[in-house]
Amino acid sequence: MPHQAFTAGAAKTDITPPLGTFINGDFITHYANNIHDLLYSKALVLQNEDTIVAFVVVDICIMPKDFLDEVKSDIQKYWGINPKNILISSTHTHAAGSIEGILLGAMDLPYRKKLRSLIVQSVQQAKQNLRPAKIAFGSADAPEHVVCRRYYMKEGYQARNPLTGGVDKVKTNPIGAEDQIIKRVAQADTHLNYLAVKGMDEQWISILGNYSMHYVSDWPNGTITADYFGFFSSHIAAKLNAGDGFVGMLSNGTSGDANIWDFLQPDRYPSAFFKKSEMIGTDLAEKVFQSLKNIEWETDPLLSVKYEEIAVPVRKATSQELEIIATTDYEKVEANEDGLRRLYAREQVLLNEYPDIIALPLQVIKIGSGVIGGLGGEFFSETGLWLKKNISQDKYFTITMANGYFGYVPPDHEIESGGYETWRCRTSYLNSESRIRNKLLELTRQLR
Repeated sequence: MPHQAFTAGAAKTDITPPLGTFINGDFITHYANNIHDLLYSKALVLQNEDTIVAFVVVDICIMPKDFLDEVKSDIQKYWGINPKNILISSTHTHAAGSIEGILLGAMDLPYRKKLRSLIVQSVQQAKQNLRPAKIAFGSADAPEHVVCRRYYMKEGYQARNPLTGGVDKVKTNPIGAEDQIIKRVAQADTHLNYLAVKGMDEQWISILGNYSMHYVSDWPNGTITADYFGFFSSHIAAKLNAGDGFVGMLSNGTSGDANIWDFLQPDRYPSAFFKKSEMIGTDLAEKVFQSLKNIEWETDPLLSVKYEEIAVPVRKATSQELEIIATTDYEKVEANEDGLRRLYAREQVLLNEYPDIIALPLQVIKIGSGVIGGLGGEFFSETGLWLKKNISQDKYFTITMANGYFGYVPPDHEIESGGYETWRCRTSYLNSESRIRNKLLELTRQLR
């Protein structure tokens, strides 16, 4: 038989945190009191001759760059994979362990230490599972489950900005003000893209999906769950009748301004806990399954990677904006209008400790005829749609929250409009979106 240069392997490691751990992703800290489903670090390793790349999708809200740099260093030390060839991302479920403090959410340091070795373990096992394989890029459209969550409101509606004290042009998630909505601000990215991987023996190895919806959040506070990302993974495995070695993965796309809290049609999904996330995850799996008959397999795809860290300035507060924190008791802050004003005042003080310039990682990985990009923040649908238009509609997708977390990165015109995603804080402090996406496009054109 001819030599098979291309090999692939996948594996997953249980990373479920203990009860009592911190859960972040909200304005305040929540504590885990129930585990609905297990969380995983899922790894897919690809190799062709001397080039080896690894994708890792982790069921967690966010992971900072310094943590992931340590993980990549371990992977290189023990398993010989170049850190520039490793893309590690968060699904962005808001019901997982916390390894980074955001807003008034706390960090679980023991869990952070444990998670580092568990991610490395998932890559180790995937690498050990390498075998002759083939790949294919595919796509479907899933417009039912994702909408822009930013709205233009009727004249007279006060979309208060807790940072400036003024009124924004845009309101994010206008709970209780549905009758004041004029229209959505932008179009969501409704594409469901994926990379399919099979062994040459026709046994499934993995599907790495990508969908640009934030998360579902149909669970009670205190719950540990992978959200719709987990339901997708289990249902695609069932649809494929795949063996135990199959690893289904769903990564988060450019969903910074998109979710399924549809304020124009609020009753179109079931309201019971977990029913909406299960319905969406199952339907996405079905759409992938149905589209598989249209894909074209590549049996010896070349691998190529471009990775670069670019200097991006940090938005910071003025001296006047730093004064309010001295008058606030943060033990008693609530998420009302006054509480948000004080919360964001605290954010200015903490953000002021950041360096004036940060290094933002950009990554593109070419696999045969397709390309996958990695961006380390919550980018808007506009960014993802622009990249797909300029790279490939069906054989390109962007994985966000990748290789670090740098908060929301809205287009400049969206920052001018305001809205939650633009309020300057430790989860929204960059304003170089057009430069970032142009640089990522440039990197794709350098790929062999």
